[in-house]
Amino acid sequence: MTDKNDRILRTKFVERLCHWTLVACFMFTALSGLSWFFPSLSWLNSVLGTPQMARILHPFLGIAVFLALCFMFIRFAHHNTFRKTDLAWFRNIGNVLMMRKGPRLYIGKYNAGQKVLFWLIMAAICVLLVSGLMMWRAYFAEYFPIWALRLAILAHSIAGIGLILLILGHIYMGLWVRGSISGMATGYVSRKWAHHHHDRWYDEIKAAEEAPKA
Repeated sequence: MTDKNDRILRTKFVERLCHWTLVACFMFTALSGLSWFFPSLSWLNSVLGTPQMARILHPFLGIAVFLALCFMFIRFAHHNTFRKTDLAWFRNIGNVLMMRKGPRLYIGKYNAGQKVLFWLIMAAICVLLVSGLMMWRAYFAEYFPIWALRLAILAHSIAGIGLILLILGHIYMGLWVRGSISGMATGYVSRKWAHHHHDRWYDEIKAAEEAPKA
C-alpha cells in the first residue's frame, strides 16, 4: 500500500466527478449518434431505450457534455497553455511514445500532446454545439434554410467522428501510461510517477511544499 507521504494530489474530487459524469454522458451521446451515422450500427440507439427516446435524449445529453467540458475548460485551461518547453516534447516524441529515457523535457502538469488533445476537444465540442442547435428539429431547425441545415449536418458529423477519435486517443494514452487511470480514479499519483512524467510540475509542487518550511 502506498505511503500517504509518497502521494501527490493531481485531480480534485469535483474535477474527477465532472470527468466521470462527462464520460457517461459522452458514451450515450456518441453511441446514439453513431447509430444514425452508420446504418449498420442502428442497434446502438437501444442504449437510450427506443429510437424515438434516443432522438429526444441525444441533444440534451450533448448539451450536458458541452457544459461539463466548459467546467473542465475553466479548471484546466491555464494548465494547457503552450510554453517554449513544449517544443522539447515534440522533438523527443519518439522517446515519449516508446517510453525510452531521453533528455529532460520540463513537462508541466500536462504534456504537449495532452495540450493539443485538450484544445482539439474544445474546438470539436463548440462545432458540435452550434451545428447541433441548428439542426435540432424540435426547437431551432425551422429558423434556418435547407442549405444551412445541410452544412450543419455535415459539420456535426465530421466533428462528432473527430471527437470520438480524440476521446479514443485520450483513453489509449491513459492506458498506455501506467498510473494515469488510477490517478483519475483516486485523484492521487505517486511522487515517482509525477517526477517521471511531469518533472516541471513535480518541481513546482515540491517547491510549494518546501516554501513554508523556509
